[in-house]
Amino acid sequence: MADETRKERIDRELIELLNELRVSLPGVQVLFAFLLILPFQNGWQRVTELQQDVYFAAFICAAIAGICLISPTANHRIQFRQGTEVKEHLLMRANLAAIAGTVFLALGMTMAVFLITDVLFAATWAALVAGSIALALLVLWYVMPIVTRIRHGRPT
Repeated sequence: MADETRKERIDRELIELLNELRVSLPGVQVLFAFLLILPFQNGWQRVTELQQDVYFAAFICAAIAGICLISPTANHRIQFRQGTEVKEHLLMRANLAAIAGTVFLALGMTMAVFLITDVLFAATWAALVAGSIALALLVLWYVMPIVTRIRHGRPT
């Protein structure tokens, strides 16, 4: 937006970021809820040590993803009406937290896919399916936007 002031740009970018977080958070919440109840289900005692390790790693990744993706909202509330300088600093930190949150979400999703596929089929299939999911997440969430950013340069 060429004709907007610095304050208007920061306000718009913060609103855009908070709206994007509203899209990511339900995914984290569903994954985390699934992982929370899984050990209390019948049959959990039959999982292998590898499956337990993958489960725990996925659980921790989902928790970290939730922390990262919710932190901009908590920060925004605490820093309410602190001025444009503080808001711009918040926006930069929130952007990093959102990126970190999506990394941990991608890891948690990949491990959950591995776990479920391993329980249903076998470790070979689990590795193949989880690897495919990881590749899709990597390309669609990170490689494509990074390539676009490099090709078009950083905006001023």
